[in-house]
Amino acid sequence: MSNPAIGLSGTTAEDKVLREVEDRVLWLSTAIIHHANRVRPNQSGLKVGGHQASSASMVSIMTALWFRHLRPDDRVSVKPHASPVLHAINYLLGGLDAGYLTRLREFGGLQSYPSRVKDPDPVDYSTGSVGIGATAPIWGALSRRYVDGLVGGAGTGRQYSLLGDAELDEGAVWEAVLDSAVAELGEIVWIIDLNRQSLDRVVPKIAADKLQGMFTAAGWQVITLKYGRLLQELFARPGGGELRRRIDAMPNPEYQRLLRCGAAELRQRLPGDGPGAGRIAELVEQVDDTTLVDVIADLAGHDLAALDEAFSAIDDTRPTAIFAYTIKGYGQATKGHPQNHSALLSDTQLREMALRVGADPDEPWRSFPDDSPAHALCVRTAQRLRRQDIPQVAPPGLPVDIGRTPSGMATTQAALGRVLLDLTREAPEAARRVVTVSPDVSSSTNLGGWVNKAGVWSATERPNWFADDSETILHWRERPTGQHIELGIAEVNLVGLLGELGATWSRWGQPLLPIGVLYDPFVERALEPWSYGIYAGGQSILIGTPSGVSLAPEGGAHQSIKTPSIGLEQPGCVSYEPAFVVDTEWSLLASLARLGRPDGCSAYLRLSTRPVDQTLAAVPVDPAARERRRRHVVAGAYLLRRTDRPAVGIAAMGAVVPEALAAAERLEHVGIAADVICVTSPDLLYRAVRARQGHGAAESWILDQVFPADRATPLVTVLDGHPHTLAFLATINRVPTTALGVTRFGQSGSLEDVYQHHGLDTDSIIRAALDLAHRNA
Repeated sequence: MSNPAIGLSGTTAEDKVLREVEDRVLWLSTAIIHHANRVRPNQSGLKVGGHQASSASMVSIMTALWFRHLRPDDRVSVKPHASPVLHAINYLLGGLDAGYLTRLREFGGLQSYPSRVKDPDPVDYSTGSVGIGATAPIWGALSRRYVDGLVGGAGTGRQYSLLGDAELDEGAVWEAVLDSAVAELGEIVWIIDLNRQSLDRVVPKIAADKLQGMFTAAGWQVITLKYGRLLQELFARPGGGELRRRIDAMPNPEYQRLLRCGAAELRQRLPGDGPGAGRIAELVEQVDDTTLVDVIADLAGHDLAALDEAFSAIDDTRPTAIFAYTIKGYGQATKGHPQNHSALLSDTQLREMALRVGADPDEPWRSFPDDSPAHALCVRTAQRLRRQDIPQVAPPGLPVDIGRTPSGMATTQAALGRVLLDLTREAPEAARRVVTVSPDVSSSTNLGGWVNKAGVWSATERPNWFADDSETILHWRERPTGQHIELGIAEVNLVGLLGELGATWSRWGQPLLPIGVLYDPFVERALEPWSYGIYAGGQSILIGTPSGVSLAPEGGAHQSIKTPSIGLEQPGCVSYEPAFVVDTEWSLLASLARLGRPDGCSAYLRLSTRPVDQTLAAVPVDPAARERRRRHVVAGAYLLRRTDRPAVGIAAMGAVVPEALAAAERLEHVGIAADVICVTSPDLLYRAVRARQGHGAAESWILDQVFPADRATPLVTVLDGHPHTLAFLATINRVPTTALGVTRFGQSGSLEDVYQHHGLDTDSIIRAALDLAHRNA
């Protein structure tokens, strides 16, 4: 007596409509890539690309999520290679014009990966940098809570991350998961597309159990979706237990190979040679050929009912990770193939797929009929997900000059904390919007006073057990109204959070003034995610301090060399390296004023722990002259020492300005008049040079003010960083030049010894100036 057929008994009409929508999403996402690569003219012959197989593995997950579970306040980060699925869904919901479906990876069209700032349809998070997009909703959730606690109205939605299993190889993922603040964010939901394939291969040991254990240990709810209803029905039959154990123990490549088999080959391979082989063989003989091929590919990540159950079981009191087993290339001719990552369906394969899913390859973008249940579902979903327009709050007003004229010995690093405290008195509304972030370096970067004043942010108020300890200087008062967020020692987390705090003006309509502080040598570690946050629309200030070989005794491992040029080259960002406390104040205030606005940008300030005599700044006493100095500082440079008939100029930046001034004084004694230009932003100066050449729209007036042609002389440039950062200054007036700076790893020593070792000391500057002056005589 034969067993009853395996099938979808009990499937409702609503389920069938959702399956129809799922098929259309699969078709559209596949056709979008097909058109970009095989239909649209390509004059250059360069690969266009796209990821049909990677998109297909996400279709079921995204269909169930969008059409049944998302709410207007929810936000979703979509894995980069599934961007065509997002565009297909947005098209069905009326959020994308059909004309864009033919423009994937075309200039001005759909971006290669989801982009908040460049795509024409709704995108919650820019993704594309592996691991960074996945973690962004964590920092988005924290930022939403911060805004909600500050002014309210930021909503209460979930923050979803749809990520590929290979993204779990990224260290950035685990740095984020393990941060202690994350375990309190119950709105976080990660859905892992567990297709067991990477770019090059089927991953032999995906170790899902280990990964699930790691999330559990971090305090997350873990939900596993492994087998669909068809397979589970088969497991319930005689021999089914043996089949399940066989598949559970099967190496990933062996299982993927089964997906490429027809029924006859499956009957031969599936039983294996273990003790349960006979019972498995008897079981599969009772299944017809078509069903057998379908059932072996029936994983729960493609079972809409199983996905429904998982989404309904989410515990909003803690983060959730859903491991959804899927098949890369599901529903396509390339399903399960180890090299299907960038594979494209042929025209024949696309037409066969169209026949299976009820699409028309000759009218690939055809919508559902207006009177169809599928169209009605799309309309209802679009109405349910429609978001209210968010009114944009203007950034707070900021002073341009607090009015202090520092004297004595001080550092630019200490100036940071001083300015923040001054803001609480001079501009309290602006100070209220300031939020600082550091990776466990608050006290060592002079933020202690600010932390004591503003408090530490925490999702819930926590007792300060050292409040009554008279020897405690840094008071760690944690509460939801705190304005400093302390993270663990993970710079990627720092800049990830900075990016999202800097996006609240566009995401929630509420501008913040976020400032992240880290040791400058670690800017390079954080560079890629920081840059990506800027690309995604985040506007923030990154403070690198202490910096350079001026760290001297701390050794080569903690001496940054390349960061000045990074600041010059980073798009979407203005960089400053002030020499004096007042320059730091003016640069910081100008940077804060650029945040939280459609035409705004980020900033990077490179500060130092070197004590400098502040009287060397020679700040003008006259108010008009002081304002002129401030404008020059903010624009990139000012003339610090002027002589009547200069024979040479010295352009210095940051901590080595005292050496430049000392060199100019000594040069005067040997008959060589030297001007000293204090450079505060090579970035802005370079923009001015390019604007003068016709490249870009930056203002170039600062060049005429500080480097006038009638005072052009040979130029020595010097900074505590790579010399090429300032070398371009000689091109302003096409003068001979010598560029001094750091080109080798440093080592521990006194400041004098280290400066001499790298040629930053006064004697080295004098020698360079004399060489230029004599050659130009």
